[in-house]
Parts: sequence; C-alpha cells; structure tokens
Amino acid sequence: MAKETGRKLIAQNKKARHDYHILDTYECGLVLTGTEVKSLRQGRASLVDGFVQIDGHEAWLHNVHVPEYSQGTWTNHSARRKRKLLMHRVEIDKLESKSQETGHTIVPLALYFKDGRAKVEIALAKGKKEYDKRQTLREKQDRRETDRAISAVKRRQRA
Repeated sequence: MAKETGRKLIAQNKKARHDYHILDTYECGLVLTGTEVKSLRQGRASLVDGFVQIDGHEAWLHNVHVPEYSQGTWTNHSARRKRKLLMHRVEIDKLESKSQETGHTIVPLALYFKDGRAKVEIALAKGKKEYDKRQTLREKQDRRETDRAISAVKRRQRA
C-alpha cells in the first residue's frame, strides 16, 4: 500500500477563530489508540469544546469528541477522554508561561492527517470581547458585499 502524503483535514474549530484572537499557532502530534485512528479516518471528530491543559511538562488535549469506532469491540475508546500531545519540551514550557497571563488560553484549531500521522493545530489565544466579535462580523460582511459588487461589475463588462 502506498504511503499517504499531504494533509487531509478531519475537523476544524471555526468557533475558536470567532471567539478568540489567535496569537500563536503550533502543530502537535497526538497519542491515540487504534480505534481512535480508525474513527478519525472516517472523518468523525469535534473540536468545539476542546482545550489544552499543561500538567507537569506534558500537554493534554481535553474535551475533544472522537466518536467510538462503529466496528469496535470491547477495546473501543472513550469518546471524550484526554489525549496527550506530542511537543518539544521547549515549546511546552513557552506555551505554559504565556498561557499563565490573564485572559490567555490554548485551544485546538484543526485536526488532520499529515503524511499518515494524526496532527492537531493548537493556538495560544486571547478571548474576544462582545464588541470585537461584532466588529469582526461587520468587517466580514463588508468584504463579502464588496466582492459581490466587484464580481457584478466584471460580469456586466463581459456581457
């Protein structure tokens, strides 16, 4: 069987990008059981409530929902168990010191396979205020309207 190359996206945390200012991102490996890998290969996971906690120079991913594998037996995994993240010690220490600051947290942004290995993209983030969220939505809507207007003008020029 040929080795997989490239990046296959499994799950994205769009809510995190809406609720937080992303300050810094990291790519980490995951320690998974066999049934978790099979369930992820089916494209089933949710990062919405997930967060990262650092405990004794180890990073742990909490509250990420990986459903049980449908053909799994008694060896099936727990859907919301905590999973260890594989990172360099220097990265973990840097993340720990930055996350101790007021209002900072570590959230997962994306879960994907890269060259056949499960990876998670995590981010050091700071929570947005309500007015920041409204401002972001307003900017997004303005960009969409200008793009529509530009494409309408281009269509008229072609005709």
